[in-house]
Amino acid sequence: MPELQLRGGEVDGLRLHYVVEGRGPAVILVHGLGGFAETWRHNIGALARRATVYAVDLPGFGASAKPRSRYRLANFAGALRGFMDGLGLAQASLVGHSLGGAVSVTYALMHPSRVERLALVGAVVPGCGYRPSWVFRFVALRGLGELVSSVAWAGLYKACLTRCFHVPDRREVDFFVDYCYAARTEPDARAAYLTTLRDVRIDLEAHAHDYRRAMATLELPVLLIHGRQDCVVPASHCDEVASVVSHAAVRRVDACGHFPQIEHAEAVNGWLVDFLVGRPAPR
Repeated sequence: MPELQLRGGEVDGLRLHYVVEGRGPAVILVHGLGGFAETWRHNIGALARRATVYAVDLPGFGASAKPRSRYRLANFAGALRGFMDGLGLAQASLVGHSLGGAVSVTYALMHPSRVERLALVGAVVPGCGYRPSWVFRFVALRGLGELVSSVAWAGLYKACLTRCFHVPDRREVDFFVDYCYAARTEPDARAAYLTTLRDVRIDLEAHAHDYRRAMATLELPVLLIHGRQDCVVPASHCDEVASVVSHAAVRRVDACGHFPQIEHAEAVNGWLVDFLVGRPAPR
């Protein structure tokens, strides 16, 4: 997997790992909380037939660096800008899942001229009424989060993740948890995860009004894909996002939980290809 060391400003020296495949317009896939680049493995190939696809490990996750620093949405967006700058990408389309949706939205609001299209899959969108679950808030408590993370084991992670699927697939759950398990659960990784929970909560709650007002100004095309049985980010949240964003199309997925791109990969890939790269690749 390639690695890029960012240069300039607050992200100087930050090391990001990513997956790249294909040729054509740039598309960046942004994973959710606890995710990593390879969780897009069912989608990269389909998009890569028409685009250059980059699936990036956000700071603090996957194989990317896990500095002891802030993990606000603006910090993630800053790393995404550094990633695009480092690769020489003036513009790209973004696909964000769950928390990656919030990161992608933040980046689009901060740098609208650099985002061609925006696809949000089971996404959290700040300012649109999303309230973290009691489990999220409990684990985010200082001290308690550290205690829980210190005694958690793979079986517990798998049990929690299973609840996120409408019809759980053991192979998918195992892959999501077992892939590079040691590196993704070492002390710096656990600290980054907990800091993300705490920092992002500030954006979701204290700055909700600012985000909602800014969301109404988005002029780029937006595609919302959401599972009807999503128990992590309720389908009603997607409805509210659609009511706020001016240029949003919605695809609702039946018999689907929090991972439409995994649970119904073929349908989701078709929608993404049509929306993002409905034009021939360069020769």
